[in-house]
Amino acid sequence: MPKAFYRRNLPHLQRDFKPHFLTFCTYRRWILPDCARTITLNCCLHEHQVKIDLHTVVVMPDHVHMIFTPLIDKERSEVFSLARITKAIKGASAHLINRRLEYSGPVWQEESFDRVLRSSESLDAKVEYVLNNPCRKGLVLQLLDYPWLWVAPVHVGPDALVWAAGR
Repeated sequence: MPKAFYRRNLPHLQRDFKPHFLTFCTYRRWILPDCARTITLNCCLHEHQVKIDLHTVVVMPDHVHMIFTPLIDKERSEVFSLARITKAIKGASAHLINRRLEYSGPVWQEESFDRVLRSSESLDAKVEYVLNNPCRKGLVLQLLDYPWLWVAPVHVGPDALVWAAGR
């Protein structure tokens, strides 16, 4: 029987001007304390309209889900790469978390998992899937009770509460 292994440096397929679903996990699946989740959410939001057009983000206890479309780096006249985007978010959040917790060492796994949303997939359905993650995992009964998520106003439907739009 072949031995199982963890493959590092997975290929990252990027499509310009298309939404991407990104997941990254904490190092050794460490459970982030509340302050670290807040820092991570703020670092994701910091990149909104800078490197990415953020559709939604949810910071779970040991991982982050994001849906975003990379923006154009005007200095280089090219679309920001997934590598630059994830490095910016993971690097800044790790630095701030370590400083806040008076810790040193890795916060995030080196690898991230991403995929381009296919044209046949509904962006709103994927956003809803990400937003419902805390309820599916039993962390809260209602989305309103989970503080570590954000959704762009364009994805808040007529039947949805507009609570997340202004965060």
